[in-house]
Amino acid sequence: MAQISLHDFVSQETKRQPHVFYAQLRSVGPLHYVEGLNTWILTTYEDALFVLKDPRFVKDRKKVLEPQQDERNTLQEVIFQNMLTVDPPDHTRLRRLVSKAFTPRMIEQLRPRVQQIADELLDEVQEKGSMDLIMDFAYPLPITVISEMLGIPVADRKSFRAWTQAIVNMQHEESKVALEAFLHYIENFLAEKRIHPGNDLTSGLVRVEEDGDQLSESELVSMIFLLIVAGHETTVNLLGNGTLALLQHPDQMRLLRDNPSLLPTAVEELLRYTAPVGLSDERWASEDIPLHGEVIRKGEQVVAALIAANADAQQFSDPTVLDITRQENQHLAFGKGIHFCLGAPLARLEGQIAFGTLLRRLPDLRLAIEPERLTWNNNPMIRGLTSLPLAF
Repeated sequence: MAQISLHDFVSQETKRQPHVFYAQLRSVGPLHYVEGLNTWILTTYEDALFVLKDPRFVKDRKKVLEPQQDERNTLQEVIFQNMLTVDPPDHTRLRRLVSKAFTPRMIEQLRPRVQQIADELLDEVQEKGSMDLIMDFAYPLPITVISEMLGIPVADRKSFRAWTQAIVNMQHEESKVALEAFLHYIENFLAEKRIHPGNDLTSGLVRVEEDGDQLSESELVSMIFLLIVAGHETTVNLLGNGTLALLQHPDQMRLLRDNPSLLPTAVEELLRYTAPVGLSDERWASEDIPLHGEVIRKGEQVVAALIAANADAQQFSDPTVLDITRQENQHLAFGKGIHFCLGAPLARLEGQIAFGTLLRRLPDLRLAIEPERLTWNNNPMIRGLTSLPLAF
């Protein structure tokens, strides 16, 4: 394989068949430096665990970069003050403030409401005989759930998809405008919650700040931003990618339809196989670290290719086969270590309910266009369809 670049990670061919690209990458070697992304990428399961868990790889770039090296603008600084982008002890403090809302027990209590939302969304389209799964189901389901948890009014949610997509697709000017609008909304939303608190997660976080638990205004804005975006974007891709995978593997789709008890293992396998998150969020080497005959220098960026790790034959038997009955499935779709995805229980619940409801209510579900005409986003980290037209 010739020198790889950012284009290789965002091309439609890579997005369509990620296992082919990452298998080629791993066959050349376990460690690659990617121009354009300006990062080292690790491609094996073992190395992914290493970078996700070793404390020498830090999340706060200010610890390792000189001020003149940090290219983030003021807007980006605001959103990089949450639990995903800091190290202990700040990480420990911030995660503690929201973790109680995302325990498996708390999330399980949402099951009836998530089921109700899924049914109402399908009620809207069932008589039409067709839908765009992304816009009609995969997006509104998780955005409704996280918005209700945060206490966001229904009328305010209509802009979130456009803002998130502009930010995720990384078109510089569009992203900047969307980010400004999004943060402005959150600031106004928080001001309203201070005046009219409710029984929701946002009001709880505002009260924590006022009780002196060291949650600054910028940390609060950044936390709400993270919870909205992370609370729906990756689940949208799980539902979109997962539905497409089932349609392309009709034997697995029939098996799941006939055996709803397989939904928990099916969701785990779809997380592993369809890679809603293709690359981990970045870490920074806090010292020179020798690895595979190279040296990752202090201040250099490192990411784990979760797609590649989750298809590593050293860890998974027949990794390129979709098997919804797979038992040994310690995939890394939610990361690992102290930054393991806080929302994993919620994503799992939403996935189980969404796939179960789709297969139960729409037994004749099928693609409405040829698979070759489907288009994918152009973010190297996140793998998701722009739309998924279905008929039933």
